[in-house]
Amino acid sequence: MAKTKLMDFDRALELFEPVIGLEVHVELNTKTKMFSSAPNTFGAEPNTNLTPVCLGLPGSLPVVNEQAVRYSLSLGLALGCEIAEVSGFARKNYFYPDMAKNYQISQYDDPIAFDGSVEVELASGRVVHVPIERAHMEEDAGKLTHVGGSTGRIQGAEYSLVDYNRAGVPLVEIVTRPVFGGEADTPEIAAAYVATIRDIVIALGISDARMERGNLRCDANVSLRPRGNEDAGMSVLGTRTETKNVNSLRSVERAVRFEIQRQAQILADGGTITQETRHWHEDTGETSPGRPKSDADDYRYFPEPDLAPLTPSRELIEELRAALPEHPTLRRRRLREEWGFSALEFQDVVNAGLTELIEATVGEGVPPQTARKWWTGEIARIANERSAAPAELITPAQVASVVELVDAGTLNDKLARQVIAGIIDGEGTAAEIVEARGLAIVSDDGALIAAVDAALAEQPEVLAKIRDGKVQAAGAIIGAVMKAMRGQADAARVRELVLERAGSAEG
Repeated sequence: MAKTKLMDFDRALELFEPVIGLEVHVELNTKTKMFSSAPNTFGAEPNTNLTPVCLGLPGSLPVVNEQAVRYSLSLGLALGCEIAEVSGFARKNYFYPDMAKNYQISQYDDPIAFDGSVEVELASGRVVHVPIERAHMEEDAGKLTHVGGSTGRIQGAEYSLVDYNRAGVPLVEIVTRPVFGGEADTPEIAAAYVATIRDIVIALGISDARMERGNLRCDANVSLRPRGNEDAGMSVLGTRTETKNVNSLRSVERAVRFEIQRQAQILADGGTITQETRHWHEDTGETSPGRPKSDADDYRYFPEPDLAPLTPSRELIEELRAALPEHPTLRRRRLREEWGFSALEFQDVVNAGLTELIEATVGEGVPPQTARKWWTGEIARIANERSAAPAELITPAQVASVVELVDAGTLNDKLARQVIAGIIDGEGTAAEIVEARGLAIVSDDGALIAAVDAALAEQPEVLAKIRDGKVQAAGAIIGAVMKAMRGQADAARVRELVLERAGSAEG
């Protein structure tokens, strides 16, 4: 694929105003699918979580998942939306192999929630209010795996495999209105908005929000309009592209930035922007053309004849409103202040999706900086190696038990890393692993003195430097002792003994 010609980002902003619109798809974590009793679980064998409804077989009829409706109402309220007194379902007709019945049950004219706003805070402290047009319920499509070719996409593939397990999974699509005025912050606003949506649905407990699994996906619409139209509102908008299914916060930011630079170069060269979907390529950091973007008319929407309209009661809505958790933006501000994190430290925690885990660990009595160190360090490293979520590997209580042993002087950080690995591998509790592996720090001064004396005897030139007042030379002896003790020594105590024994050693 030839390298795309891009305009310098700052130059693009001089010539054009970027306008974005974001569509975030949130899979709900109900036990069953949106319109059938099929299990809603991730990772099952292909084409096993199915019922006749999922496949659109003759005679099968959909039944609305009540829990999915409650979850959707809670999400609408958390987004500051109005809740529709009456909302209905519609058939969205399209012919893709991952939708067995050739239509998707969605909502069109009558979404369950509309006219909301989400407050987003950037790393700089800037606060942006992102307007929400609608949040509507629908069912997810299946998943295609394209085999052969070099890109994993349908172009060049030898054949495709379809897995219908995801078909029918409950989904809420949140659609923003155009976001104006982002200027140079526009890419960051996009990523921060998606992060805020992720935090909202996690706080509500309605989605696992694992972007790498597709539980939460973002379609990023980007258009540019020439400078001088800043006050034109919706009356002057450029042609937009829609980069589909971007599945990480970093990729959302990069994809929006790339499209701004790509479109600016095309327009500056006298070209036109094609209204189309585009694919994001994580490896190259570029987008590529997908298909011409369809308008609503192309889907031939019509009311779903097999489902009655939804009419949530005011009592239910107020019950759900009263149960809403603290807004993520307010919560972040509170936690950052309570924990004493720098802006960069806290942003790293948010981007990694570790806020809840660190909060729970602090609740177990662990100092905030210590909790951050372990979750963003060793645990995140192991999680990345195993392509797993940190929460799947170890619990906050287990992390706290390791920290307790460090604070008690039983472990140092090096040994603690081994204990954490043991817990993750299922070897037992922290105390059991220390006992079984013999990892406790050696506290017997007799053993330490013997090791120090041996190291001094092996390195007489270092001993001479220490005696001459070059205390920094003791590092070599400390290192030798720690190696001899297999890391099971308190480095500070070893240093004390090195200086003490060097002072009293025979010449």
